[in-house]
Amino acid sequence: MTSREIRNKFLKFFENKGHTIASSSSLIPDDPSVLLTTAGMQQFASYLSGQVKPPYKRACSVQKCFRTVDIDEVGDETHHTFFEMLGNWSFGDYFKKEAIDYALEFLISELKIPVDKLWFTVFKGENNIPKDESAIDLWVKKGVPREKIFEFGLKDNFWGPTGPTGPCGPCSEIHYERTEKPCSLGKKCGPNCDCGRFVEIWNLVFMEYNKNEKGEYEPLADKNIDTGIGFERLTAILQNKNSAYETDLFLPIMEEINKMVVVEREPLKRIIADHIRGACFLIADGVLPSNIEQGYILRRILRRIIGQGKILGLPKDFLIPLAQKVIELYGDIYPELQNKQTDILTAIQKEEEKFSQTLEKGLKEFKKIARKDISGKEAFNLFSTYGFPLELTKELAKEKGLKVDEKSFEEEFKKHQEMSRAGLEKKFGGHGLGETRVFEKEDEEKIKKLHTATHLLHQALRNVLGKEVRQTGSDINPERLRFDFSYPQKMTPEQIKKVEDAVNQKIKDDLVVKMEEMDKDKALKSGALSFFKEKYGEKVRVYSINDYSKEICAGPHVERTKELGRFKIKKEQSSSAGVRRIKAVLE
Repeated sequence: MTSREIRNKFLKFFENKGHTIASSSSLIPDDPSVLLTTAGMQQFASYLSGQVKPPYKRACSVQKCFRTVDIDEVGDETHHTFFEMLGNWSFGDYFKKEAIDYALEFLISELKIPVDKLWFTVFKGENNIPKDESAIDLWVKKGVPREKIFEFGLKDNFWGPTGPTGPCGPCSEIHYERTEKPCSLGKKCGPNCDCGRFVEIWNLVFMEYNKNEKGEYEPLADKNIDTGIGFERLTAILQNKNSAYETDLFLPIMEEINKMVVVEREPLKRIIADHIRGACFLIADGVLPSNIEQGYILRRILRRIIGQGKILGLPKDFLIPLAQKVIELYGDIYPELQNKQTDILTAIQKEEEKFSQTLEKGLKEFKKIARKDISGKEAFNLFSTYGFPLELTKELAKEKGLKVDEKSFEEEFKKHQEMSRAGLEKKFGGHGLGETRVFEKEDEEKIKKLHTATHLLHQALRNVLGKEVRQTGSDINPERLRFDFSYPQKMTPEQIKKVEDAVNQKIKDDLVVKMEEMDKDKALKSGALSFFKEKYGEKVRVYSINDYSKEICAGPHVERTKELGRFKIKKEQSSSAGVRRIKAVLE
C-alpha cells in the first residue's frame, strides 16, 4: 500500500464517519507561545479549550509537524524532525467508545493489520486521578485480551495541559508488535519496552479534565477526543519495512544520496534525508535561516547535514538535488513546496555556501588539535567559533581513533548559556529579551532601536485606543519586536495605520531620548508608566522621549528617535482573553 493510498484511506474513512476534512495548517502556529506546530491538535486548540465554538463537531486531518526534542534520535527506526500526523477529533460529540471503535475498525478492516499484532496501554491512575477503568472495559468488550492491556502513569498515558492550566485527560495508546522474538533486553516486555519489539502507532486522548490554578483536576463540561497516528511509522508497518527511510516517503531521497556518497554510514544518510525534507517544508512556510526562533532551528538542521555531508564525502552543493527530490516527491500533496521552489533552493544554497567557508576553517583547526583526545573546551571552541556540531567533531575524532570529552563539552555549553543570559539581563534589564544566545554587536544595535520603538508604540496605542491600554508583555530580538497590551477587541485597519503613522511621525521628529535615575515613588508620581508585572528597587531609571513617552525601564535606548528608521506593524492578533499582540519591525 503506497503512502498516498494510506493518506486517502484515512481521510475517506473518517469523512464517511461524519468528520470534516481539515487542511494541514502551517508549521508556524498561530499560538505565539510555541515556535512550531508539533502536533495535529494545535490548529484546534481553541476548540478543545472551549474558547471558540467550532464550526463542526468532528474533524480529521493530515497535519505536517516539526519537533526537535528528539533530534538526537533522528536516524533510528522511528524518529524524525519533520513528520506527518493523522488525526481525528470530536468537539463535545462522541467520546471513548466511538474513538476506540473507529480506531480498531480503521486498523483492522481498512488497513488489514492482524488484530493479534496490536497491544494497548491505558492510564493506571496517579495524583488523585483514578485509573481509566472505562477504557479497559471498552477494549475488553471489543475482544482485546486483558493481558494485552498494559497500565502506565502520567508520563506515558496522560496528555496535557499544554500550559500550567487547561484541558487534559488520560490517553490510550495502540502499539504494533514488530516481532514475536523474546525481549532483547532479557525481560518480560510489552508496550513501551526499550527493546524495540513494539512501536506506538496511535494515541487516543480522552480530554475529560481541566487542570485549574490550584493544580486540581476538575471534570470538563464538554468532553473531547484528540487522536494522532504517526504517519511515517504506520507507513513502515504497512510496507513491511523496518523504518520509514525504506518506504516511498524517503526512498527517492535516499537513492539520490546513495548516488553521491563516498563513505557508507547509514545513520548519517538518514539524518541528511530527514533534515533536508524538514528544511524544505520550513522554508515553504516562510522560515529563513537566522540566529533566532524558527530560523535558528532551520539553520541548525542545515548546518548539521552539511557537516554530515563532509563525513560522507558528498560533493559541493549536494543539498540542491536533494531538495529538488523532496519538492518532486511531495509537491502535489503540499503545493506550497512547488510554489516556493525558488525560495527553497536559494535559501539552501546560500546557507550551504556560507557555512562551507566556515567549515573549512574549522577543519584546519581540528587537524591542529587532533593529536590526542579532544577536550570539552576544544570541542566547544570548534562549535562556538566555527559552527562545528558536536556530532561532526565526534565523527572526525572517531576516524582517527580519538575520543571527545562530551561531558566537559556540555559543561562548557551550559557555562556559555549562563554567561549569555547574565550578559543580556545586565545589558537589557531582562525586559522582554527572550533569547539567551550571545548577539553580535550589530544585533545589539538593532535590539536597542526596537526597544525604543516599543516605548513609542506603547504611547501611540494609548493615544489611539485609550488610556486603559497597558503593556502586559513583550519580547524583542534582532529581527522584530513583539508587544502585548490590554485591549478587549481586534484593532481595525484604520487604528493600526493611525498607530503606525504616529510612531513614524515621532521618529521623523527626531526626538531626544533622555534617561534619569530617581526614587521609585517619585518616578510613579511623575507619571512614568511602570513596566508590566515588574518588581522595582527603590532607585529606578526613567526614560523620556521628549514629552511624548515616559516609562520606568532598565534600557538601553538610542539617543534620538531618528536613528530608528521606518516602523512597520506586521501583525495584530489575539494573545489571550482581553490581550492583543502586535509584531513589528524597523525597516
